[in-house]
Amino acid sequence: MKTTYIKLSLSAVLLLGIYSCKKGEVAATEVSASDSAVSMVTDSVSSVATMEVKDKQFIKTADVNMEVKDVYEATVSIEKTVQDLGGFVTHSNLQSSILSEDTYNTSDNEAMLIKKYQTENTMKVRVPTEKLGELLTKINDKKVFLNYRTINAEDVTSGIKYAEMEGKRIKKTGENIDQLKTNKDKVQLDNDNMAEGNMQQLANMDTTDNIKYSTIDIYIKEPKLRIVEIAVTNTRNIDNQYKFNFIYDAKNAFVEGFYLIQKIAVGLITIWPLLLILAAVVYFLRKRKLTKPERTKIHE
Repeated sequence: MKTTYIKLSLSAVLLLGIYSCKKGEVAATEVSASDSAVSMVTDSVSSVATMEVKDKQFIKTADVNMEVKDVYEATVSIEKTVQDLGGFVTHSNLQSSILSEDTYNTSDNEAMLIKKYQTENTMKVRVPTEKLGELLTKINDKKVFLNYRTINAEDVTSGIKYAEMEGKRIKKTGENIDQLKTNKDKVQLDNDNMAEGNMQQLANMDTTDNIKYSTIDIYIKEPKLRIVEIAVTNTRNIDNQYKFNFIYDAKNAFVEGFYLIQKIAVGLITIWPLLLILAAVVYFLRKRKLTKPERTKIHE
């Protein structure tokens, strides 16, 4: 009986050990799968977008140029994603570039306008810097072809330190100016120092904002041509129909000729002094020409 109990105990321990080994293998498999998923997410975007370095400050920007299946749908999706990530759109220019435009007459009164075009959009968005990698990953899901993607991380740590030192210098200069005797020069120095301080504060605000929010320039277009057919009026046939009307044009020509005679008459009346002088000159020249032969004959 005791031997049987011992055998049963050993069997239970052995089964427990086998179960524990199997469980450990399953857990190891799950951890491995989890690590692979994390690796895939990490590898889907450049480390430049997500990197953090101790005691370093970066201004991160990105430039994406890609082709998408539908520009309008991609634009709406990107704008919504930016908003969901706590960012905002500062520029979006959605337009169609017309590659060709032809009109084909289908009847005396109707025609068909055929346009071939491509739709494109140029966008500028800003998102919290910690969300830059996530945004680039979601933008990448919309592509059918990526022309290029550029990610920059500008190290501005030294610039921030320099700005801090400049702020202290400006403050010290202000304290020194306050100790001067009040006069015209002191007022000018104080104004100049205050203006320099304001410019420094503005630069600090811009740097802080650019560190907090990353700027992404996005250009998307459709690789395929789109064709639109628009029913229009056959203007050529209408132009030909009314291009020439003999009776109407002859009547207008007669009226215009009558007006021309009137204008000429009015013009002659306006310059009557000149006409009078011209007539007098002609008269005296003719009279002189007639009297000259008579004098020559008498001399003979």
